[in-house]
This record gives sequence, C-alpha cells and structure tokens, in this order.
Amino acid sequence: MVVAVRPHVVAQVAVSVDGVTSGFAVDQARFYALATLWQEDVTLIGADTILAQEQTLRSTQRRAVRAAGPVLAVVDSRARVREWESLRGLGHWSDVLALYADQTPARPLDSVIPELITGYDRVDLAEALEQLGSRHHAHVVRVDSSGRLLAVLLELGLVDELALLVHPVVVGAGPRWAPAERYDLRLANAEEFEGGVVWLRYCMS
Repeated sequence: MVVAVRPHVVAQVAVSVDGVTSGFAVDQARFYALATLWQEDVTLIGADTILAQEQTLRSTQRRAVRAAGPVLAVVDSRARVREWESLRGLGHWSDVLALYADQTPARPLDSVIPELITGYDRVDLAEALEQLGSRHHAHVVRVDSSGRLLAVLLELGLVDELALLVHPVVVGAGPRWAPAERYDLRLANAEEFEGGVVWLRYCMS
C-alpha cells in the first residue's frame, strides 16, 4: 500500500519593496544560491512561466543532465508546453515531469515525457503533491512561481514556507505576488545582503 505523504512546500519569490515581481533587476545569482539551501527534490513551476521563456529555450545550448538535481515538474493542464527536451537540456534538473489532468488535450504522439495525471479538468495540486511524495519520494518541493500557481497553492493551504527576496526598489505598477486573501505568517529568519537586498523567510501559521 502506498502511503500519501505531502512534501514540505516552500515558495520563493523575488519582489520589490511594494510587492511587484517585475520591472526591476532581480539578483538572480543570490536568488538561486539561496534556493540551494532547501535541497529540493522537485522544482514546481507553472506552464505560463515556461511559455514566456520558450523562444529563449530553443536557442539555449544543451548541457548534460544533472543526475543529482531535482525533478522539474510543470503544471500544464492544457498541454501547451512543447520545449520539454530544451528544459531537460538546461542542465539544472535530473528530469522533467508533466503534470496533466484527465481532460488535458492529447499530446504529440512522439512525446516521451514522464506524466503525472491528477484531477479532471485541472491538475489537482493537492493530489499531485501527495503523489510526488509517495511515488517520487519527494521530501521538499520548491515553488518557482509568483503568479497564479502560487496563489492557488496558498488558497488551498498547500504552502508551508514562504521566502521573499526583497529588492530595495519601489516599482509602482506591475504584477504583485500577494493574493487578495489574508495569511498570517511567522518570521523564521531575516538576513540583509550587500546592496540592501533583504531575505525574509516565513512559516505559514
């Protein structure tokens, strides 16, 4: 019998002081250096984030698969992502995994991408996380998304930890990471870096 065990889910977001997620230069090196602290088993990302980078992915030089790296799991209920081999060839992950629903449109016949199917019309994120834990032995999942995926995970109470890399800039207009609902957080750690960048790590209360 397979026991359903949900992994620890941490969401990491780079933001401005006013909570905007774009329109400023993100300290990418520090962002991903900090990400290694969790030693994630799975990097969870939404299809929209991948689609926004597909043109760049096509021209990126292929690298060897990182055997000891995490699995990249992409929530893709509408089967819109096509650059799977390019993602696999970035050298960041040990493999890629497509998260689909029962009603996800048919995939290309030559697709050999591993699939995890949950939910009817949309990916059931709670069940997907449980299967990542029980079938794929994931203990830590890091959410690399500041959009709809993060909002839904928060709404469903599936985020255990929230890490904000706050940049010393006020952007004004732009997409904000925070959903409309209230969430009480408990500060676990705060650290300031060169240039006024602050790392705030919260546990969900």
